[in-house]
Formats: sequence, structure tokens, C-alpha cells
Amino acid sequence: MPQPIFDAHCHIIDPRFPLVANDGYLPDAFSADDYVAAVEPLGICSGAVVSGSFQAFDQGYLLAALKQLGPDYVGVTQVPASIGDTELLELNAAGVRAVRFNLKRGGSEHADQLERMAKRVFELAGWHVELYVDSRELGELTTLLRRLPAASIDHLGLSRDGLPTLLRLAEAGVHIKACGFGRVDFDVVPALRDIDAANPHALMFGSDVPSTRAPRPFAPTDIDLIGEALDSDGLQRALWRNARAFYRL
Repeated sequence: MPQPIFDAHCHIIDPRFPLVANDGYLPDAFSADDYVAAVEPLGICSGAVVSGSFQAFDQGYLLAALKQLGPDYVGVTQVPASIGDTELLELNAAGVRAVRFNLKRGGSEHADQLERMAKRVFELAGWHVELYVDSRELGELTTLLRRLPAASIDHLGLSRDGLPTLLRLAEAGVHIKACGFGRVDFDVVPALRDIDAANPHALMFGSDVPSTRAPRPFAPTDIDLIGEALDSDGLQRALWRNARAFYRL
């Protein structure tokens, strides 16, 4: 059987639901059907739908996408700090498993809410938090992330200069998404090897489709780069086991 793949980072863009221009940018539509057609031939059969800056706090699109994609898919949402426990538990029942803090582009809560919300959603529903942030700009958040119950960082942290920080966080148990290779400013193969060596449970592949605003969009050869970086067991962890465990599937 071919290697099954968990896609830890994808976006569904459904114009039936509210979209908010981010720095003047609105993405083209990319439906759940479009997503399945794009990734199913690659062996992707499970994954996490991630809310983008342009979706802000809307939950409608995410609930519709998860219902259509089925129980092998989970959601990563953006919620205000004022959200009630009842609504959080309703989202959990629908398959949401994490809160995203988009510190690079906005659309989410701000960093000053990170620790309180991370502890709250973990205690209430077992959720983790995900950060879209340039690793050069983590600063004092590095210490905070090391003490959170569960967290991940998108797109390999984006920057070469932040890789030492990223490795320290991986060693401390923070998960790292191997996605958005066209967004980073370094050679991903040695970086993947270093992260896997720091923590074999850290890496989680993501397609990042439809790669909104990426200088280079996702290509199937990005999966080959992971295979080049890791041995067969490491590849299986990065493509399937690590993320399935982290998202509790």
C-alpha cells in the first residue's frame, strides 16, 4: 500500500462565507472539492483545515468544510479571547482541535492572549495552539512556548536566522510544520534533518494548498524533499504518525 499522508496545513476558501481583506488581499475560491482533487492523487487522506487571516473569526466556512471532508479531517480555528466555553465545546464536537495565532498577518487574537488562551483551550478540550510567526521575531515568546501544554509553528519558522530558536523549541516539544517550502529563505533538506534529530516527534508535513501569497506554491516534489531528508521511519513519522497523534486522530 502507498504511504498514507496527513496534511497538517491546508486552507479551504469558500466565498459563501465572510472573507475579510488582509492588507488589501482577498484569495481566490478554493473549495473542499478543489482540495480533494488536488491532493488525493498524492495519497493525502487526512488533514487539518487551517483558518487564514482573511477568515478572521468566522466559523461557518470551517464547519462546512469539516462536514464535507469527513471525520479524518480536523480544524484549526481563530477565536476571540471572549469566546464562551459552550461555543468552544461545540467547535470541538465538530472536529476543531486547535487555535491559531497569526502573528505575521493578523486576523487572530494578539500575542498577549496566547498563554491564557493556550492553557484554557487545553484544559477545556485538549486543544493546542498554532503560531504563524517569523522565528526571528519570537523573542520572549520562546520562553512562553516552552511552558505551554502543546504548540506548533507553521512553515518551518520561515527564516534561516531563526533556525537555532526553532531547533531549541523542537527539543522542548513544540511541533514544527514542514510546509510552505516556497516561503522560507533556506535549504529545507538540512533543516528537516536537524529538526528530526532534535525531536523525532516534531515534524508534521503540510501541503499549504492553495499556497495563498506564497512566492512559490506547493508542488508534489516538496514531499520528495522530505523523503530526501529523512530515513523511511522518519518519513512515516513526518507524513503521518506525528500529526495524527498531535491532532488526536
